[in-house]
Parts: sequence; C-alpha cells; structure tokens
Amino acid sequence: MKRYITLLLFSMLLGSCKALQNQSVSVENKTNLTYKDKVISLSYPKIKEKLTWLNDSNFKVVNSKNQQEVPYQLEFLGNKTPLNLLVQLSLKEKEKIQLVFLKEKPSDFPTKTFGRYVPERADDFAWENDKIAFRAYGKALELNPKQNAYGIDVWVKRTTKMVINDRYSRGKYHEDHGDGMDYYHVGYTLGAGNCAPYVNDSIWYSKNYTRYEILDNGPLRTTFKLYYDAWNVDGHVVKATKTISLDAGSQLNQVEMNYQVEGLTHIPIVIGIIKRDQVGTELFDIKGGVLSYWEPTEAKYGTTGVGVIIPTKVNNMYLRKDQYLAFTDVPTNATFKYYTGAVWDRAGEITTSKEWFAYLQAYKEQLKINRVKISY
Repeated sequence: MKRYITLLLFSMLLGSCKALQNQSVSVENKTNLTYKDKVISLSYPKIKEKLTWLNDSNFKVVNSKNQQEVPYQLEFLGNKTPLNLLVQLSLKEKEKIQLVFLKEKPSDFPTKTFGRYVPERADDFAWENDKIAFRAYGKALELNPKQNAYGIDVWVKRTTKMVINDRYSRGKYHEDHGDGMDYYHVGYTLGAGNCAPYVNDSIWYSKNYTRYEILDNGPLRTTFKLYYDAWNVDGHVVKATKTISLDAGSQLNQVEMNYQVEGLTHIPIVIGIIKRDQVGTELFDIKGGVLSYWEPTEAKYGTTGVGVIIPTKVNNMYLRKDQYLAFTDVPTNATFKYYTGAVWDRAGEITTSKEWFAYLQAYKEQLKINRVKISY
C-alpha cells in the first residue's frame, strides 16, 4: 500500500512538473553578472506557438521560484500585433528561473517609462523612466533664437514617479519641487549625447525634429522615432531619422540613427557632450567606446553625469571648444546604434564620478555578451 501511494505521489509530481514545463518559459543568466530589475525581451510569437490559449490581455506571468507576479509589456514597435513580450526581472549570476503563464487577469503594473509630444511648449518631445528624464527640441522652437538648442536635454529626478506632465503643467520645470528639475543647459551644442555629421573640421547640425512617431509607450519600455528635414552637409543632401528607446531601471537610452545620403556609403559623425566652464571629470575610453563627463557640482543643484557608449569602432575622442566629442564613421542608409544617458547625484544611487564611470563600463560589458538565454 505504501509503495502504491509513493508511486501515485511521484506520478502526480511528475505530471505537475510536465504541466508547469508546458506553460512556462525558461530564462537563464549565462554570465557572472547580477542583473537587477532588468528588462528582458521574449519572442511573443514563440510563446503563442507554445501556449495556444494565449491572447493579448488574458494572462499573468509568475516567477516559479518565488511565486511573485512578473511585470510585463507587449512590445509592438509600431506594428498592429505584438512582436515581443518584455519582462522585468532580477537574476543572480548563473541563475535560471521558470516564467509560468497563467490564464488570469494581470495586475495593474506601475508606469515606469513614458514619453509624449508637447505642443504646448514649442513642439518638445519629452520622455522619462523611473530614474531620469530627457527632451528633444521641435520645429517651433527655431522661431525663438534665444531659447533654441540642438542637443538632447536632461531633466534630473529623484522619484520613481513620472514627472513630465506635472512639470509642464506647472510651467516651472527650472525649479525643484521636491522631485528634481531641469537645470541642464544645452544651447547650440550636442548637449547630452546627440550626434551630427562631422566633415572638413566642422559639425553639420541638423535643424530640430519635424515629425514624431510613438512606437511603444510603457510601462517598461518607451520607444519613439523622430524625423528630420533634409539639410546640407558639405554639398551633400542628408536626411535623418532617430529611434530612441528607454527601459525602466536604466540610466541610458538606446539610439538608432539612420542617415540617408545619396552617393556616399559612409559618413563621419561626432557624438558629443557639452562641457561647463568649471572643472569636472571626464573619461575618454577610445578602445572601449565610452565617453563620459561628470560635471562640476553646482551648490544649488547638485551634480549631473552624462555618458555615451559606442559599440562600434571609435576613431578618436577629445575636447573641441566647449564639447567633448567622440569621432566615428557610420554607414549611410543603414542603422547605427549607440547609447547615451545621464544621472543625478541627488537621486542618491550614483553619487560620484567613480560610480558613474563604473556603471558605464559595466553596461558596456553587458552589451558585449549573450547575457540571457531564453528556452521556449
């Protein structure tokens, strides 16, 4: 009798394991790195192929190790049907977990990324996550030469809440109301990691973006596309599009730049960071493709750090006038990818140049390796 009960329990356990395997996806950290609140992309079509009952709104994802619900987002990238399932996970080194899919209504996940067009402020496009915020300048601002600027702007924050709408509605985003502010000056520079063609010892700035397209908008990843009118670059007509993606928990944007130029297969460009008059700390890692600047501390506002990561070959880096520049050549009519972002010491997580440079170097290393294995 005891032997029968043991076999029955073993059979039930085996059946339970098989059922779990049939409705789960394996996620394995193949590295010696620890990932905290990392946004990971899974193929949604592959999941649906395995789980035929799945639709776009009737499932919950649970980590089988701790039985906690996993926040997720369906990523469309501008398409009508989802391409990926984004999940936010923490994984220890070499850790493997099972994500179990349940036919239940998911919880309401907090919004951790957001972006929007801001027609009430001269066609700004602003975006943020739970760490930092940014904005790009629109066509209407060109009518005001005293306020116009070329580069990427940084809005520092010390809250995980979304702040863009509140700051614009107050109209006083240059004042700190307890959650951060906009004190970063851009002017006629590349600001916090914008890029531009560099030909005959000159930076050939485009004008501000003229059209936008939101591809996805949170809660874990916001992706949008900016379009630029054609401009002259040393006798060549250049058009450009820029696709920016920002994940929850990250200090850095992914930027996909596409320069359309007839008659050229490659074009030299620079990616830049504006320098302040006072003494700060800079990092030139030409071989590793990391350019960073820890700004001088302002007694009233604190310290902003800006950083750029270029995965492809970098030709040089140096200070030119009032900008730190990284020089590289990119193919035309194709996508060139790099990363740029910022941090504020008063957010309390990264508070020194050493910590900021270490964050960028670790991020660079993560880009090099196949960090997560997905088994469907």
